Amino acid sequence: MRKRFREGGAQSLPDYELLELVLFRAMPRRDTKPLAKAILARFGTFAEAMNAPEDLLLEVPGLGDAAVTEIKLVRAAALRLMRGEVLERPVLSSWQGVLDYCRAAMGFEAKEQFRILFLDKRNQIIADEIQQEGTVDHTPVYVREVVKRALELSATAIVLVHNHPSGDPTPSRADIEMTKQIIAAAKPLGVVIHDHIIVGKQGHTSFRGLGLI
Repeated sequence: MRKRFREGGAQSLPDYELLELVLFRAMPRRDTKPLAKAILARFGTFAEAMNAPEDLLLEVPGLGDAAVTEIKLVRAAALRLMRGEVLERPVLSSWQGVLDYCRAAMGFEAKEQFRILFLDKRNQIIADEIQQEGTVDHTPVYVREVVKRALELSATAIVLVHNHPSGDPTPSRADIEMTKQIIAAAKPLGVVIHDHIIVGKQGHTSFRGLGLI
């Protein structure tokens, strides 16, 4: 498998074999194929497994702390790489990369998070911050704090991002109203809201794409 991976890349391996290789790093003297298949049977896909909460991963028989740590290291490395690529380019010229990063970072979370990408006048990200974390279906958002933080960072534009743990990225009435309030508060201060993105397991929704901004 290692040879196939080196010669053909990740696409040369099915999900369970790629997961086998990850697990083998933590359990080098064990046949990890049955465990890899058990994990995929529990969570469905490689992405779901990588993003599963640690307590749920530990419920899989035979999966211990060392293997869970290895799984989380893979996820952290992937996010760090994606984030680095997003930070190096103007947001509007690498929009798909921004969407992919946001979905990977938040789309599988069990609780709602409200994230803000703060941009400078060249539309490059100067800060990537999670402002609030809420429950399974609600995150408190304070308009004043959003605008205040943008001014502190001398940001000229921001991208709002939050996730729907249900998986459905369709905006709610509360999402739409909150976005309007932030736009109204930021506009007089010269801060533009480029977009509000909602991410979930089923994809993403762009307020600008829907004509809501």
